[in-house]
Amino acid sequence: MRQKIVRLVLVGGVLVLALLLLLATCGSGEKAADKPKKQARKSETGVTQLTVPSAYATERGWELIGTSPDYAISRTTGRLAYLVRESETKYQLRTIDSKTGRAGWHGESWRPPSPHQFPRLLQVTVDDHEYFVTWAYGKVGENALTPADTIVSLDVYDVEDGSRRRVEVPWNSVPTVSTTGPGILISDGRTNSAVVDPVTGRVTNVTAPALKYPKDCKTCKQLTEVWGLTQKGLLVSGSKEFWVQGGWFSRDVAPKGTDKFSGIPTSVVPGLILAKWQLAKGAKRATTHDMWAVHDAETGKPLASVECSKPAIKPGQYPQLVSAPSGSYLVAGPLAFDLATKRGFCFEGADGTKPLTLASVNDEGTAYGAASARNAADVLAGGGAPVAVAVRSGSTGALPSNVMVPGMETSDGVGLFRWTDEKDRPHLIGYPRSS
Repeated sequence: MRQKIVRLVLVGGVLVLALLLLLATCGSGEKAADKPKKQARKSETGVTQLTVPSAYATERGWELIGTSPDYAISRTTGRLAYLVRESETKYQLRTIDSKTGRAGWHGESWRPPSPHQFPRLLQVTVDDHEYFVTWAYGKVGENALTPADTIVSLDVYDVEDGSRRRVEVPWNSVPTVSTTGPGILISDGRTNSAVVDPVTGRVTNVTAPALKYPKDCKTCKQLTEVWGLTQKGLLVSGSKEFWVQGGWFSRDVAPKGTDKFSGIPTSVVPGLILAKWQLAKGAKRATTHDMWAVHDAETGKPLASVECSKPAIKPGQYPQLVSAPSGSYLVAGPLAFDLATKRGFCFEGADGTKPLTLASVNDEGTAYGAASARNAADVLAGGGAPVAVAVRSGSTGALPSNVMVPGMETSDGVGLFRWTDEKDRPHLIGYPRSS
């Protein structure tokens, strides 16, 4: 519930007292998602000044108003892409220079099959060339009656010049769409998938028999799920083990000290997989802890790992892996990894309680999150008590309670922050690092 400023007109002492008593009884409500805890100020350049970590210069930067929930950043050009609503049913992809805020190219406006909600926005890399991808799912025409009338609509934009390719894929169930490899993966969350080549628009359908189940794996055909795309093929899991289609098998790359038959992928980013493993039978903490490991997506090799307490109740969704722009540092919920030193950290109490939730990490090795937050989305909406973590050393530090933490930091050192103003307009703000 948003806090409201209530102006009282003095029409009589009794009425004023009654209203004040009513306000005291009802309370002011909880803080709205993405709203700063103190009134925002304007800098001399017209950019809203939020209360953020001292590493960022709020008197400088850029600001976008009315943008989509998603944004995507090109690592090679520094362009940031976002969507705006052109009308009730049409949208447009626009870009800016993420360092300066200067406007770049923009696409033509279009009507997605789900016109009343923002399309989703991703970024994909093929042979070192980048593309922005918007996607939406819905029916074609007002009288769609068959599965063939329901599609995933993709618009693929060349990051360099904004040239666009439209691809429409018939799809008869709610899809998940990801870009963890050299293509756009559409999946039903189980065994049926389609891979779209961003360069040519070619669609390759992949059914369950083509997943190339490893030999002698009884659990691989139980609860089978396609997780992502790698350079060598699809990443697939069964109920207890996982593999890359036609590539490596988790049983052969299990981290030391784990049960090699127990690996489960939990999150994927380009080139990297976060997996949860049970500790080897008979290990001292096997009943209370799991091992979390970051694996190279192309070889399966473990790159860093850490033990962390098992949750009291199995979560409905595991924490999502978030990478620094360089890929050297990673965070996921209470976990943080330094791939250069091959170290992992689990930020929780000695008894496994009060874990931190980390939401972003930059190339300096500083991660931001909060204590007592439900998940990363809650952290970025202002939930919990904000913290900063030095991933290199594993040290933590509390931030002032009114600080908003960045959703990410670009490779140029610009922190990205979201908030919603009193008119319910979403803002995306970029603050550079303080010199």
